[in-house]
Amino acid sequence: MSDSKVSGVVHLIEDTKTYGNKGFRKRLVVLEQEKGSFTNYVPLEFVKDGCDAVDDIKVGDEIEVVYRLNGRRWQKDEHSEAKYFLNAEALSFRLVGDGGGAGGTMTEKVSRSANDAFDEANEDDAPF
Repeated sequence: MSDSKVSGVVHLIEDTKTYGNKGFRKRLVVLEQEKGSFTNYVPLEFVKDGCDAVDDIKVGDEIEVVYRLNGRRWQKDEHSEAKYFLNAEALSFRLVGDGGGAGGTMTEKVSRSANDAFDEANEDDAPF
């Protein structure tokens, strides 16, 4: 599967959260897109070192994010119903504009590789 891109204005930046015994970290950034008569909100997860890269952006910045869709199956035990989760994992971003007219800057931060994050999270502490 190839990586995809999405762009929008940064609507929300959450604090970094840590999960599991190995300290898996993730940070949610929500982009806002105007789609005619409604607003679309796109949640993206930055993980591990990518959490620190988010410090370079602020609410109101216009960014383009390269992301990968990840799916996960989770089941508490063999008698429980299986749950399926989908998330958009941010791999890198490029600052397009900052709401203050500084468009065109080409800051790019690369977060991390592949799906290592799920391997690091404790199975009891699902990182979603």
